Amino acid sequence: MSNILETKNLGIKFGGHKAVDGMNFTVQEKEFKSIIGPNGAGKTTLFNLLSGQLKPSEGDVYFKEQKITHYSPTKRARLGIGRSFQISNIFPNLTVLENVRLAVQSKEGIRYNMFRSINFYKNLSKQAEELLEIVLLAKKRDSLASNLAHGEKRKLEIAMLLALNTELLLLDEPTAGMSLEEVPTILEVIKSIKLEGNRTILLIEHKMDLIMDLSDSIMVMFNGTLLADDSPKEIMNNEQVQTAYLGGLYDGHSA
Repeated sequence: MSNILETKNLGIKFGGHKAVDGMNFTVQEKEFKSIIGPNGAGKTTLFNLLSGQLKPSEGDVYFKEQKITHYSPTKRARLGIGRSFQISNIFPNLTVLENVRLAVQSKEGIRYNMFRSINFYKNLSKQAEELLEIVLLAKKRDSLASNLAHGEKRKLEIAMLLALNTELLLLDEPTAGMSLEEVPTILEVIKSIKLEGNRTILLIEHKMDLIMDLSDSIMVMFNGTLLADDSPKEIMNNEQVQTAYLGGLYDGHSA
């Protein structure tokens, strides 16, 4: 398989502090790679560099061998990079179905036209309904997004990313803020997307146990650097990783 994402010596400084330092890694097409590390490891900052929210102080980002280092978040999204945030990014005053249908319309480059046949928009709604089935929200299609539980909002956000035909999903702690009861359902959604086999997933997670069975490979970050990048089994047996999670190396730098 070819690489869909690659970084070369990627880094960013805030003042004198290197929040991400010399990151070199690749993600293969259709791979499920997780990024773990203690709080302050630089995981979210790395995602901000990959999605274009931040510009690097050094190094480059490549998507399907195309250098995108200075592309805006919007331009990266058009290429097929979709990013979720720790705080859900949805339209609260629209229904669940309307949220996803708007994303489908956006992907098709379609503006609303009152003179267009209603059957045309029915087709968009059908695509949206199919995506709601994938994320287990079909029964909530007519609910206002603002009335969803936190975990349901995260599932809706994922459905909107899928609607945009995103090839590379950047999922930033999708279980953050969820109750214990909500976590299994979001993991089920992510697993179903992986089993479809047509998207690449790069996922940040603080809790190592949640992603061991899902991941093809795991990157471990520590103080802005890449500590390890290997199979889940090798990561579990890595003494440096164990030390980082036990706190022996952690010095409390910000994320």
